[in-house]
Amino acid sequence: MFNKILGNEKIKQELIGTIEKEKVSHSYLFIGKEGIGKRLIAKEFSKRLLCLNNEEDNCKSCLEFENNNHPDFYYIDSEDGKSIKIEQIRYMQKKVQEKPIISKRKIYIIDNADLMTLEAQNCLLKTLEEPPEFVTIILIGQNEDAFLATIKSRCMILRFKSISNELVQKYMEENYDLKNINSAILKSFEGSIGKAIKLKDKINTYEEIYNLIYSMETKDIIDIVNMAEIIYKSKDEILDILEYINVILINLAQKSYKYTNCIQIVENTKKRLTQNGNYDMCIDNMLFNIWEEVN
Repeated sequence: MFNKILGNEKIKQELIGTIEKEKVSHSYLFIGKEGIGKRLIAKEFSKRLLCLNNEEDNCKSCLEFENNNHPDFYYIDSEDGKSIKIEQIRYMQKKVQEKPIISKRKIYIIDNADLMTLEAQNCLLKTLEEPPEFVTIILIGQNEDAFLATIKSRCMILRFKSISNELVQKYMEENYDLKNINSAILKSFEGSIGKAIKLKDKINTYEEIYNLIYSMETKDIIDIVNMAEIIYKSKDEILDILEYINVILINLAQKSYKYTNCIQIVENTKKRLTQNGNYDMCIDNMLFNIWEEVN
């Protein structure tokens, strides 16, 4: 159980312990940033709770679960990518009262549960207050503050931590043959394997940007602009790129105070871009201001 999932060992052991001691809660709240294993652990935990003989992958329940066809497992997510509405929770409440078909339990995962509307949370509260004894509900979210205090008080809250850079490097090497990722790129992944996978095809781009920032003191502004062509072409990923540039600048600022003000220059660029400033002009100004600051 959980053998193939990296990180958050304490949480994994806690969940295993609740099964072994038969002290499984009726409701859990899994909180943490995207891409650090919350969803994988929730599903693996659900599979084990539904298992008929305590042997993974070997019973009717496990096979049905692996085939995404388990009648006692329900997965709820935002239908529009913006919110989870009261109608979805009301439908769940109708199904909650029905007894399990295959297993001794029924499991409900509400993914991106921090997107529930206030009405949906209040509706869910009724179920959390008096759930049927055979039901376990797992809420997954990033923003703990988005949940009502009354929701949180009725859940066992498990706060997931970022995955270490060493484990992220190991995962990317074993699964994508990406070796020796530089420290700045690893930091830009922010301990999220999900983010690392998302950005894996951009490693060469990030290496070019790394070289660009490290050339600020040794090349003239014309060379810098020419080297920055990759940034001008990366409008759709610019916010991730600017985050990465600041990771590099933070590292450089620890060695030379000249780079300290550059971090704010990047932050100002982010702000102007989110306010629909002219893209090329924003990048021009950022590059020139950083270059001027360090020379």
